[in-house]
Amino acid sequence: MTEPIADLAVIGAGPAGLSAAVVAAELGLSVVLVDAGAQTGGQFWRHPDERHRESFAADESTGHHHWAHYTDLRDRLAEAIRAGRLTHLAGRQVWRADAFADHVALRTSPVTGIDALPPEARTTRARRLVIATGAYDRQLPVPGWTLPGVMAAGGVQAMLKANQVAAGRRAVVAGTGPFLLSVAAGLADAGVEVVAVCDANALSRWAATPLRALQEPSKLWEGAQYAATFLRHRVPLHTRTVVTAVLGAGRASAVELSRVDGAGRVRPGSSRTVEADLVAFGWGFTPQLEVAVGLGLRTHVDVDESLVIDVDDDLRTSNPLIFAAGEVTGVGGAIASCAEGELAGAAAAQDLGSPVDRRRMQRHRRRLRRGRRFAIGMHRASPVPEAWSTWLTPQTAVCRCEEVSASEITDAVCGLGADDARDVRVTARPGMGLCQGRVCGFALSKLVAAHTGDAAGAPSLESLTNRQIGVPVSLGDLADLVPNHPSSEES
Repeated sequence: MTEPIADLAVIGAGPAGLSAAVVAAELGLSVVLVDAGAQTGGQFWRHPDERHRESFAADESTGHHHWAHYTDLRDRLAEAIRAGRLTHLAGRQVWRADAFADHVALRTSPVTGIDALPPEARTTRARRLVIATGAYDRQLPVPGWTLPGVMAAGGVQAMLKANQVAAGRRAVVAGTGPFLLSVAAGLADAGVEVVAVCDANALSRWAATPLRALQEPSKLWEGAQYAATFLRHRVPLHTRTVVTAVLGAGRASAVELSRVDGAGRVRPGSSRTVEADLVAFGWGFTPQLEVAVGLGLRTHVDVDESLVIDVDDDLRTSNPLIFAAGEVTGVGGAIASCAEGELAGAAAAQDLGSPVDRRRMQRHRRRLRRGRRFAIGMHRASPVPEAWSTWLTPQTAVCRCEEVSASEITDAVCGLGADDARDVRVTARPGMGLCQGRVCGFALSKLVAAHTGDAAGAPSLESLTNRQIGVPVSLGDLADLVPNHPSSEES
């Protein structure tokens, strides 16, 4: 190998990855930060192009929570880059990762455009790795959800944050969990008429774990701010209410709202139609684990039924060279992710011999335990309703890419004997399209489990995530890998 090896590589420049990279660089490590975004911040701190400050609102924070924390990290990152301790590879995606006895190799390609870099510059090698790839919106299908005007709640918020553009004029925000409040408040402040915010669960579910809600006082303050915004803009909040169908000819023009019981079964006679040209669905988040699963790291199913990476108290994975931080270890919010990133960066530095303040690491561990208690309460208060599949019709598309309907999945299980999500995938082709199951994977696993009676475990969910090539790449990238294939590097 002729290319240099960094001390630490970090994948992802959101709250966790940015924190890990900055802390490790300040502790003396040489760090490479790889991120698909053109600028740092991830999804949580997504913001307008910093090269054109005039595009920002008068208040640079553009409504972000904890913006001062981000700008501090951004300034420290810039200082580490100036000092030569950190290299930021922006606009680059990791399409494959290989672990060896003493280092990890990340194969990267550009997000857009043609890669002018020589083959050897497209591989980043490091003695330690922090995976902080974050999460994306979890989606559930309903009749009409493929119509234009239907979006993931995170996508709607991203348009507001990055481009200050509202995706519609009359909106319904639906799903479950506190993220719905953030999206609806942002839309209302942007001048959109939010005609309904629909949470499938009752707020009283928080009463079952009141002490967990108190673990994050800042979340209570955020909730009070959202409530004030709802009152100011007269935004109605409906609990135990779901969107059971999106209606429209050519694009969304209305939704069918239905009241549901605690299991998610529609109450007879409760359905009504509301006009809307924007429908934002949010059913929680799915950790992005292509790199982790491709590396063979141990995983488990979390409280919210998501697949997450197993880590120890210092966020070390089943591979001692690799750490994980943020939503990939369990969805818990941005500030908890920052603490995880700092702990992972410090633990990696300690591994490599840098002096680390043990008291500070202990504070981070306590902070993470508190954040984890809150996250468990949040997930228990906002589950995906058990009977959500009863909202589907046989013709409802479950996989948008391959146009696979609910009835075809039923036929694969009940007629052809497919007994897990992977079997259904290869039999009926859901999850085989461009998104590779990122959108439909969770729904597919739940539908199969409903038919078979077996809960979707880690092996089943891993089978929907395990990809030797994590993102679309050119044939040239594959050809350039051949001279440096893992088998030849190990010999």
